[in-house]
Amino acid sequence: MPDNKKIVLVEDDELLANLIKSFLTKYEFDVFVVSDGYEAVDVVLVQQPDLVILDVMLPGQSGMEVCRQIRHKYNGVILMQTALDDDIDQMMGLELGADDYVVKQVQPRLLLSRVRALLRRISPQKNLDQSVQSKSEDSNVISLENLIINISLRKLMLDDIEVELTTSEFELLYLLARTPGEPVSRESMTQHLKGYEYDPLDRSLDRRISRLRKKLKDDIDAPKIIKTIRGKGYQLCKNKS
Repeated sequence: MPDNKKIVLVEDDELLANLIKSFLTKYEFDVFVVSDGYEAVDVVLVQQPDLVILDVMLPGQSGMEVCRQIRHKYNGVILMQTALDDDIDQMMGLELGADDYVVKQVQPRLLLSRVRALLRRISPQKNLDQSVQSKSEDSNVISLENLIINISLRKLMLDDIEVELTTSEFELLYLLARTPGEPVSRESMTQHLKGYEYDPLDRSLDRRISRLRKKLKDDIDAPKIIKTIRGKGYQLCKNKS
């Protein structure tokens, strides 16, 4: 990559932190290590890295609290590291605004693959899909009833009020908005958003949909904006009827 991507690694295990830093550095990432939860907040907000790898268990304050404090002031990607394959930790991280998670101790090459996939999603060339580009000044805006999605500015307006979305939430909404009224399969959504094959046992996509519905003020029990199409995937409705 022509410009090295900057990563802040928040990890208090010195040996593990050095191993991760050494491995990612070989692939032309600039990695800055922080070992304390309180320090992590200041470092992330000042440096504004491309991606944060954030451990849940930290001295000072937890990774969950760090995520909560930085999310609304940091527009990059947050990748949580959970000590166990614990649904509660994963759900909490996603609710607080994390974009993805890995279980410690993840294999270095799998971590690299996940990091690359997440960073590809915030590339302007990746995000501006050819299907919505035109010579019009509104070519990067998708309007659906009371939803206005500005792709280039990465902003969502709902009833003329801006809704704050994480990187993964915006990408998920954009993926659905490219083909409104048509279902998008879980397989293609997982491949696009996470960069690897869909696992039927992985419920993270459904959690993301649930969180996005809440932000869109969609009825969780009887959604009218993002519908579940049995056997096919999810669909963003053109209207709410």
